[in-house]
Amino acid sequence: MAEIKTLTDAVAELVHDGDSVALEGFTHLIPFAAGHEIIRQGKKNLTLIRMTPDLIYDRMIGAGCASKLVFSWGGNPGVGSLHRMRDALSHSWPVPLEIEEHSHAGMANRYVAGASGLPFGMLRGYAGTDLPAHTTTISTVTCPFTGEQLAAVAALNPDVSIVHAQRADRAGNVQLWGITGVQKEAVLAAKRSLVTVEEIVDSLDPVPGAVLLPSWVVDAVAVAPGGAKPSYAHGYYERDNAAYRAWDAVSRDREKFSAWLEELVAP
Repeated sequence: MAEIKTLTDAVAELVHDGDSVALEGFTHLIPFAAGHEIIRQGKKNLTLIRMTPDLIYDRMIGAGCASKLVFSWGGNPGVGSLHRMRDALSHSWPVPLEIEEHSHAGMANRYVAGASGLPFGMLRGYAGTDLPAHTTTISTVTCPFTGEQLAAVAALNPDVSIVHAQRADRAGNVQLWGITGVQKEAVLAAKRSLVTVEEIVDSLDPVPGAVLLPSWVVDAVAVAPGGAKPSYAHGYYERDNAAYRAWDAVSRDREKFSAWLEELVAP
């Protein structure tokens, strides 16, 4: 059953050097607070997994937390490139970064397979691309019923998955709504899971289209008001578009980024 912990204690307990770590959330409910805490605690040699790595992974890569990135698209949404990621790939700064690239559909199917306890997922995809030739977690399988050849992707089972949600109750049941991505699948596929939430409430009132994560699939819940900023949390606050634009200038320059990082980790 989920335990309610401080964010500092939850990250210290659940995230270890060398782990594979998935921080998921699509356009909103991105777990920035948890990513920042991983940076503060100086976690190293992580394999970062995310369908759409954006600012939070740019920051974690720039802080030297990552040795590998597994993803399907990377960028600063609406602005441009992830410059800390590019610097790590091109110049190994601050440490070398290995990448494993997939399509969105491939990554989603990998999470679904992991959540389902299956060794791989199948899809009609990757045709016309050279990704299978360069990626050991992409292969093919022949349908035993039709003979059709399909793409096969190895299941994803992160050591720890971290997501942000609007709220949880005091028993550790989690509720999130709005635009959702693969948060549910990422949590179910993981060996350990942490959910940061805007608030703890006495009861989870029904919300149309809400995703519910029962306490027994979550290891820890941590209260982190504003924990998705500068992305948004539907019903709580809006996306900070200016922050995304401002990050471009910070991330382009090593000195500016280093100053930002020093401020983040300062006691």
